[in-house]
Amino acid sequence: MSEESPISASADPAGFIRANTSLATAPLVSEISLYLASEVQPLWLATEADLESYGLPPPYWAFAWAGGQAIARYILDHPETVRGKRVFDFASGSGLVAIAAAMAGAKSVVANDIDPFAITVIGLNADANGVSLTTKAQDVIGDPLDHADIILAGDVCYEQPMADRTIAWLRDRAESGKPVLLGDPGRAYLPRDGMEWVIRYGVQETSAVEDTDARNAIVWRLTPSS
Repeated sequence: MSEESPISASADPAGFIRANTSLATAPLVSEISLYLASEVQPLWLATEADLESYGLPPPYWAFAWAGGQAIARYILDHPETVRGKRVFDFASGSGLVAIAAAMAGAKSVVANDIDPFAITVIGLNADANGVSLTTKAQDVIGDPLDHADIILAGDVCYEQPMADRTIAWLRDRAESGKPVLLGDPGRAYLPRDGMEWVIRYGVQETSAVEDTDARNAIVWRLTPSS
C-alpha cells in the first residue's frame, strides 16, 4: 500500500482510496467506472496483518465481485426491473449495483454497507459516474425495509455465518412480497431452495483474489413459499 499511516487512512479515507486504487471498469459492466485495486497496487495483495496495521477491515469495496457484476449487468440490460422504484442495495461494497440501478432510472437508491471505507468509496464512485444515491452505514439485517420497493444483493454468501444471516432475512423479505434479486458466482454457502434462476453470465476474474480466472455468475430471484 502507499505510505499512509493508520491514522491518516482513517482521517482521510477518500485520500487513502484514491492513493491505493485507480478508476477502472469491471469486465462485465464497462459503462461504470469504479475506484478499484489493480494487480500493480499493493492493496491487491495486502495480507490481513497488513490491513490491521492500517486499521482497515478487508477491502471488499476495492474489487468488483462477480455476483455484483451480474446484477449490475442485468439491471442495465433490463432497466424496467428498477425504473421508477425505490432500490435498496444490501452490502453494496464498491457501489456497483447501486450505481447501475441509478443509471437504469430508479426513483431512489440506498447503498448499504457496514464498512466506513465502503461508504466513502460508494460516494466517490457515484460522483465519478454522475449519479445520485444515498448511503446507509448500518447493519440492516432484520430491518423490514418498508421504504424499499426492491432489494438487490451481490455476492453475499462468501462465508457461512454471513450467508445464514443474510439469506434467512432476504427470504423473510421475499415472503412479505418484497422483490429480492441476489447475484452469486457459485459460492458454496448459497442455498438453492426457494430461488428462481434468472440469468447467468460468464465473468472474468483474477486468481489473485478468487481461486479461478473465470466464474459463472447467476442472478437469482428469491421466491415466496406460497
